[in-house]
Amino acid sequence: MTFALRVVLALVVSAVAAGAQILPSLQTPDQPDESTVAFLPRFDFRVSMEHLFSEETRYVWDASFGGDIDLVAIGRTRVTFVANFQTILGSEFRAFDPNQGNYMLEGSVSTRARVIEVAGVFHQVSRHLSDRPKRFAVDWNIVGGRIRGGGRHDRVEFEARADLRGVIQHTFVDYRWELDTEAVTRVALRPRVALVATGAWRVIGVDGSRARGTQHGFRGEGGVRLAGGSATLDLFVAAERRVDAHQLEFSTARWLTAGFRISSLGPSRVP
Repeated sequence: MTFALRVVLALVVSAVAAGAQILPSLQTPDQPDESTVAFLPRFDFRVSMEHLFSEETRYVWDASFGGDIDLVAIGRTRVTFVANFQTILGSEFRAFDPNQGNYMLEGSVSTRARVIEVAGVFHQVSRHLSDRPKRFAVDWNIVGGRIRGGGRHDRVEFEARADLRGVIQHTFVDYRWELDTEAVTRVALRPRVALVATGAWRVIGVDGSRARGTQHGFRGEGGVRLAGGSATLDLFVAAERRVDAHQLEFSTARWLTAGFRISSLGPSRVP
């Protein structure tokens, strides 16, 4: 295991452990009490764009926008729908040349106990080329579970999640299962200013049809968060190792990035 993966894994473990010992952060005001049934009680969104410092002209910008909504909440249990669209832009044919359009849809049912939330998840990804011919599908459907924990101590807030999912349908790709983890730490400097550090680690099990073994990806991100009246702005830099960066190629890509993210004031649950 590389040093970067060890760091990401340590962030996940430490954030969950810390969340189990400190004040709960999942008990947010928009969540109903034990006896309440609420319809559409919460909606979060985020929009981001980052510049990829890569030698490949296919990878120059990465932009995405999405949101997640609680359709219904019954006490500690909620039903959630998530949608996200990502576009990759290069510079092969023009300065801003979109070459990928990737869709993610997800449905989940979750419940929580103190600082821990447990969910059953259906997750679907569909990848497409932009301004380039491709008639066959590149997609996969996966089903599994998620555990999330978090908490707050003084000016420091922790949150971590881990998803373990099995592939029930796939086209073109060789995926069998996936472990997807993320941990976030926020340190408040002022009421509307905070430092944010994020670590993510992804492991993909494969079926051997593409002559390769288990795949590993990671991302480390650091920056500052500025809270406005109705949204937050994150300015960040990141280092990433992405699995299958191009949907028609079975390989990994590494790059440094710098970008921004605008999101709801509440904690976003978009994966």
